Amino acid sequence: MATTTKSKRTTTTKRIGTDPRRRALLSVLLLPAALRGAGQKKQDKKLSAVIAGTVFRDPGFALAGVDIEMLEIRADGEKPKSRKTMTDARGEFAFTVPPVEQKYKVKASIKGLQSEEKETASLPGARIDVYFTLKPVNP
Repeated sequence: MATTTKSKRTTTTKRIGTDPRRRALLSVLLLPAALRGAGQKKQDKKLSAVIAGTVFRDPGFALAGVDIEMLEIRADGEKPKSRKTMTDARGEFAFTVPPVEQKYKVKASIKGLQSEEKETASLPGARIDVYFTLKPVNP
């Protein structure tokens, strides 16, 4: 214990957690729980898949503002779930999908260019890239 004196008052302070043996014991006891929690978080993140891509116009320049629609291809006859987004300034898009094997249709469309549709499948923990090259609409 350390004792300090301040203007006629005596204050006693107790240092907690400075004993090296105590720190070592706590770290040994808490380490397995910390590792188990960190491993579970990493595993959860690895399982989700990403379907991403880039949209180009015919000469090869990236297109911003393209509407992207992704539909699940359902084998059970249920109504497919649709998700929509737009490409960013670099012509890129991305969807995070559940960690199950699933087929999808991805469609890129913008006014003045022909729409394009592609099929792809996701796998748990995988990144699937889909590229589109949109051509001008024939008059």
